[in-house]
Amino acid sequence: MRSGRARIDAAVVQGFYDRMRAVAPAAYGAIERDRVGDPGRPFPDTACGRLVGSLDPAGLRALGMWAHHWCMRFYDDDTRAGVRLVREIAARSGLGWTVDEVRWLLDRSHEAGPAVAHRFALPLAAAAELPPDGVADAVADDARPDGWRRLRAG
Repeated sequence: MRSGRARIDAAVVQGFYDRMRAVAPAAYGAIERDRVGDPGRPFPDTACGRLVGSLDPAGLRALGMWAHHWCMRFYDDDTRAGVRLVREIAARSGLGWTVDEVRWLLDRSHEAGPAVAHRFALPLAAAAELPPDGVADAVADDARPDGWRRLRAG
């Protein structure tokens, strides 16, 4: 965790990994099928799109967290299908993101470094759904990404 950032309880983080582990096999399989498929297909017609359509908000948050984590770790591979999945989840509202989930997403984004252009797509979208006091709790002043001003401006 970056200095100046609030720590997330270890049990909470383990809960995130448990939830992500539940969706990981289906997510990995969907991304792999989409990597070899037609990249121009409408998202709902892709394997990832069908997976997204089958999940409730908690499942979508877990899928988004897993896909975000996967893309941050393997950004040098062909992650177009994974990035598309992350962006599609980021575009959905009402998923019920928690402050701890946003903190975790931001930590993964900061660890990836600036080489990953899409690293803040999901955390900023998730943070935008938090109440104003929750956003302040999730993002320390010294750790705010460049898009923070746009997020706060609405």
